[in-house]
Amino acid sequence: MAPFPWGGVMRFCLAYLRWSPQTMWQATPRELAAALAPAPKAGAPDRERLAALLRRYPD
Repeated sequence: MAPFPWGGVMRFCLAYLRWSPQTMWQATPRELAAALAPAPKAGAPDRERLAALLRRYPD
């Protein structure tokens, strides 16, 4: 098993998320996992959703 990548986690939390060191060290494993997980891709709306948006917000 590979060692936990603390250096990468600290770099991401402190530099990218701009957490304080205290916030990073107080984060639970679940919070760290959520912070490190990739953001879900939204994707483009389908035709039905686009039509609904156009009806709701006409130009």
